[in-house]
Amino acid sequence: MKLFEKTQLGGVNLKNRIAMAAMTRGRTDINGLVGDMAIEYYTQRAGAGLLFTEAIRISEDATGSPLTPGIFTGQQIEAWKKVTAAVHDKGGVIIAQLWHSGRMGHSIDRNGKLPFAPSPLPIRGMQHFTSQGKKDYEIPKEMTIPEIKQTIMDFGQAAKNAIVAGFDGVQLHAANGCLPNQFLAESANQRTDAYGGNIPNNTRFVLEVMEELISAVGSEKVGIKISPFHPYGDVILDNPSATYTYLIEEFNKLEFAHVELMRRSPFFPSPEHYTADNEIEFFGRKIRQTVIANAGYDKASGEAELEKGIAKLISFGKLYIANPDLPERFEKNVALSEPDRATIYGGGKNGYTDYPLWNE
Repeated sequence: MKLFEKTQLGGVNLKNRIAMAAMTRGRTDINGLVGDMAIEYYTQRAGAGLLFTEAIRISEDATGSPLTPGIFTGQQIEAWKKVTAAVHDKGGVIIAQLWHSGRMGHSIDRNGKLPFAPSPLPIRGMQHFTSQGKKDYEIPKEMTIPEIKQTIMDFGQAAKNAIVAGFDGVQLHAANGCLPNQFLAESANQRTDAYGGNIPNNTRFVLEVMEELISAVGSEKVGIKISPFHPYGDVILDNPSATYTYLIEEFNKLEFAHVELMRRSPFFPSPEHYTADNEIEFFGRKIRQTVIANAGYDKASGEAELEKGIAKLISFGKLYIANPDLPERFEKNVALSEPDRATIYGGGKNGYTDYPLWNE
């Protein structure tokens, strides 16, 4: 099966074409430090060809959800070193997903500061999970040009920190309603300067961050995750097909390793004006970099996707929560465990590192 074939991504060799997608788990301390639980969590899953970390904050200003990790202090870098060393000892490959949540945050968990965003437009139709429970989203602070430039530099510094921490590469989180995704969408970006107002301007932030990451750590160590038709976080584009086609054409002018392409979720239906095109086929065929297909796959559908020849890897999220040995289960056709939804976000070892292996 193609899922079990060896492959290469950038400058690293992968033992199979199975990746663990980035998933927020909310298990750090209040200083954004990963601990022994995270070491165990990632090493349990090192049988994947590739591990993406949970989203990692690039700065204090990037903070969105509580108890999420950072990579902007010396202590945070040292804590991640223990994770990467343990994963490498298990023969694994691990990439840091770099994150700025933008308007997907709340002042409760930001020392009283409002979250940043392209425009002062709050998220509608959903609430934010804070350390004090669910709260309505606030009207975010519109970023100034100096703040935009500083944030781009913060991404570059975070990438350098990630390599110091031992990661095999970095991935820009530009999906699921976070800050780069917000710049692309008219529902979040109504700027009239160089960072908004038309498709080239709307894509400028993402492209400048990618250029900064490539400059910081080298093309072979850089990738990006995008979700063209996924409206999570009240991210609605006037013409997503046109915006992402332009973005991908600009990607193709750059040298970097991968694009993780996330499919839309049935739990967040796309607006009526969105096309019914299959994201992997419609956008994936346009992408020059290695395509990683993401969201909603199982063994059979993942194998079928690889057979099409567009995607070279499949990233699995939910299945990896309760099945740390997912490749072995796939190979041996063992039944999959179901995750406990009550313990997905936050808590201790329960629902994090205590899921049994297939032979236990």
